Amino acid sequence: MPWTKNDYPDSFKNLDSDVREKAIEIANALLREGNEEGRAISIATAKAREYVQGDNPETQTTYEAFARDDDWILMKKNGERAIFKEKTKHELLEKAKPYVNEHNGSLTIYHEDGSHEQTLYA
Repeated sequence: MPWTKNDYPDSFKNLDSDVREKAIEIANALLREGNEEGRAISIATAKAREYVQGDNPETQTTYEAFARDDDWILMKKNGERAIFKEKTKHELLEKAKPYVNEHNGSLTIYHEDGSHEQTLYA
């Protein structure tokens, strides 16, 4: 089902309207080409930002979400202080995704054992 200005993925809701509209356009094109929905959303978000704002994923700030002791932490890559600390991964990601999105960064998420789970280009 194609997305519209009024019906789009939740991850697009915090994007600037210009970026959101371009992301919808790109995501719909990717879906027509047979891409999986999650991949289309991720690619469309990054490409729309790059197109509208000139963002380059290689120069974006990278944030990391990982387990430390009994908590889940959000930090800038190579940072010294936690931005957010929550008891569960789900609680942390609820705060981390909008934060990283607002700061035009990318989010690397790790499993509890420290292995890489996924990278989101917010």
